[in-house]
Amino acid sequence: MRLAAGLLALLALSGLAAPIAAQEIAAARYDGPTTRYAHGVLGDAVEYEDLVVTLTDGSRHRVHWDAPMVFEDTAPRLADVTGDGAPEVITVETHAEKGARLAIWRFDGAGLVPLARGAFIGQTHRWLAPAGAGDLDGDGVIEIAYVDRPHLARVLRLFHIEGDGLREVARLTGVSNHRIGEPRIFGGLRACPEGPALVLADGAWREVLAVRFDGRALSTSVLRPYAGPETATGCGG
Repeated sequence: MRLAAGLLALLALSGLAAPIAAQEIAAARYDGPTTRYAHGVLGDAVEYEDLVVTLTDGSRHRVHWDAPMVFEDTAPRLADVTGDGAPEVITVETHAEKGARLAIWRFDGAGLVPLARGAFIGQTHRWLAPAGAGDLDGDGVIEIAYVDRPHLARVLRLFHIEGDGLREVARLTGVSNHRIGEPRIFGGLRACPEGPALVLADGAWREVLAVRFDGRALSTSVLRPYAGPETATGCGG
């Protein structure tokens, strides 16, 4: 036993010991409910002050917002937006006077730090609804999508991460993925044999659409009539 322990110590000192696996984000949730931001777009008056992330080793890390900030969202989303094989966390953060913005958090080995943030919409009680994240055009770069003001402007915006911000690469008007008062966001990203697409509704909520990106522009095709708030991200029509 002493010989084995001595050998392990020698290997560690020489750099030959097996490296310790890096911890990755395994789950995320919101906590710290608060009613200090009176918007209620998701059906109640409750938003959240905290983002809580659980790592693969079971440890937890937390981000806390004091006024005037809250997380105004249904749930945080895990997605590998950098292409390194480890997930980051996509959230919606809202400022009481400036409205919502998209924000992405990562674990840096010590705690949660911001990876990239978009601009605030610019006015109180103005919100955005995440639509999905993935390599939509097959070039190896992840696109991140949300619907800007899904009840008013109804604009799908597509972004790449650039530095610590988001650079818009395409947009499409006349679509939505949320109706005021509903507790969840409609649609999302679907991966099918014909290629990935974002599933949204048209702006009048009559049709379910597949939205595709060819690296230059967004295009739509009709999947089916809208018949209720089903997730609608499966293949086959």
